[in-house]
Amino acid sequence: MQTVKMVITGPFSAGKTEFIRSISEIDVVSTERKISSEAERVKEATTVAMDFGRITVDEDLVLYLFGTPGQRRFDFMWEILSEGMLGFIVLIDSVRSETFREAKHILEIFRSYAPTPYVVAANKQDLPDAWSPEDLRIALKIDSNVKVLSCVATEKEHVKNVLLELLYSILEGMEEGT
Repeated sequence: MQTVKMVITGPFSAGKTEFIRSISEIDVVSTERKISSEAERVKEATTVAMDFGRITVDEDLVLYLFGTPGQRRFDFMWEILSEGMLGFIVLIDSVRSETFREAKHILEIFRSYAPTPYVVAANKQDLPDAWSPEDLRIALKIDSNVKVLSCVATEKEHVKNVLLELLYSILEGMEEGT
């Protein structure tokens, strides 16, 4: 049995926990805590260490999904969670442009941890003010060879498509390496 570790990262409130909950076949192991600061009251709770989910693709392949905390005060967990990852997803809240700079920062940090494949998922594409994946590519100056995918983290099919795109990139990289 082959296991593939994938990391789902991105800014605070981008939808990382929901992304994993939408597809995991197990109850997600989550380290969410109530938010105490009024300034961060976009949501009720935040991930402080990680989220963990699992999905069995077939009898030979299992994906382990690790969600990172999005706040910089918990960024010490990023490097720990990146150890052994075969790829990562940067999830972006495509409605909140004030988070785009942070998303770009997180992308660069994860690229520095390991030369693994990655994709960018433009979350909340079901909302009227969402930036399109192509506009996000331009705004964040993302290379044309990196996939920027439309996503709605609450929709299992969207999450599955993003994970499959990353998995294809990982498998392609493995084949080139052999």
